[in-house]
Amino acid sequence: MNSAVSFFYFLSFLTILSAVMVVVSRNPIHSVLYLILTFFTLSGHYILLNAQFLAAVNIIVYAGAIMVLFLFVIMFLNMKQDHEESKTNLTKVAATIVGGTVFVILFGAYRKTIIPSYDPQTFDSQVGMIENLGHLLFRDYLLPFELASILLLVAMVGAVMLGKREIGERHF
Repeated sequence: MNSAVSFFYFLSFLTILSAVMVVVSRNPIHSVLYLILTFFTLSGHYILLNAQFLAAVNIIVYAGAIMVLFLFVIMFLNMKQDHEESKTNLTKVAATIVGGTVFVILFGAYRKTIIPSYDPQTFDSQVGMIENLGHLLFRDYLLPFELASILLLVAMVGAVMLGKREIGERHF
């Protein structure tokens, strides 16, 4: 077996295990740490797919910024360990129904998926590289890219204006 294939299987097992531990873990801090591990293993999958930029963005944005924010909020809330059972039977039944429905949908989508065969004559190993992504963004998707940047600028100015405190103004 090829080493890349065995590494893929190892990463897949680790991704599924850490994702299950996110859901199963009772401690919210442990759950966030398992989620960070899940993001790192997904970045490993991106690297195997030759999408280095996507892997770096996934680590920087999700595993870095957003998970630090989640961890900060969880620690800020200072949740105490309650030994009483807070989940009712109705909640457990609803969670089982929703989880089963998601499983059936995913299984149905998997059955309809057609995986193309590998053709070495038409294979392009430079698909996920940063240079090709830049050419695609600035050539084919220039208008949506610029509109998104203007939208982010307006949102940033709006957040500053909402957060700005006037002299004598009271915040409730």
